[in-house]
Amino acid sequence: MSILTVTLNPAIDISYPLEYFHLNTVNRVAQVGKTAGGKGLNVSRVLKELGADVVATGFADDILGAEIVKNLKNEGIDCRFTKISGKTRNCIAILHEGQQTEILEKGPRILREEAKGFIDNFKAILAEVEAIAISGSLPDGLQETFYSALIAIANKQEKAVVLDCSGSTLEAVLKNSHKPSVIKPNLEELTDLLGKEVTLENIKDSLQDKLFDGIEWIVVSLGKEGAFAKVSGEFYRVKIPKIDVVNPVGSGDATVAGLVYGISQNETVGNTLKRANVCGMLNAQEAKTGHINKANYQALFDQLKVEKI
Repeated sequence: MSILTVTLNPAIDISYPLEYFHLNTVNRVAQVGKTAGGKGLNVSRVLKELGADVVATGFADDILGAEIVKNLKNEGIDCRFTKISGKTRNCIAILHEGQQTEILEKGPRILREEAKGFIDNFKAILAEVEAIAISGSLPDGLQETFYSALIAIANKQEKAVVLDCSGSTLEAVLKNSHKPSVIKPNLEELTDLLGKEVTLENIKDSLQDKLFDGIEWIVVSLGKEGAFAKVSGEFYRVKIPKIDVVNPVGSGDATVAGLVYGISQNETVGNTLKRANVCGMLNAQEAKTGHINKANYQALFDQLKVEKI
């Protein structure tokens, strides 16, 4: 069985590495990097590198969207995107003097019939998959309840859903009666959701807020401090070793890949939490976002500690 990844607002990620970035004049770029981008696509790549069969879906036009599909297929990822009349976006990163300046296009507006077509496509794919990872923002034209609609369909077929989104989109899901299996907020996102500062000192009480009722797994990223998790009413602290970070971008997506993979394989809670954090760390050690070096996997896995609190 495969794992399904959902990326509703993918992009072509363009990177312009410059020694210096000058405003109000011409900047010439010798090397340009272009890749299929979006949180769910990073999840897809890491899952593929873990050895999973992956199906990627979302919305894509017939120009940049077709380029994204071609890119993913070249990496051995099965693509089932719904075509749209709007334009798939570009996201530009200007890398200069140790800094990164981003220019992010908003993306297309999804029409009602395109949303319906996606739902039909989603239902058809579910029979082939064991678990689902839903990542990122909702494009214009979709109601905030769209993720809840997908979760309701998945729950009906008893498919685990790992959801990685934030802000009002996540809040809308949490207030809906249809719950995902897993959410992965950080401390800042928890603070925004609950309207009070969440720290390591009060995180245990915070995760017992009624807003999180019905969520089996809540995995809170703590960056270099590891993670804190509530799983089926039990609490866990994940401690990670210090590593040399090359590029932290996409580490959260790699963590999602580890979570959905572990759950799809019925791994123990401890091993799934270890796998997820190892994937995040391995991604941070790579220059290219959404990739891991499996040669270093076991050594890091053995160094992680998961304690039940």
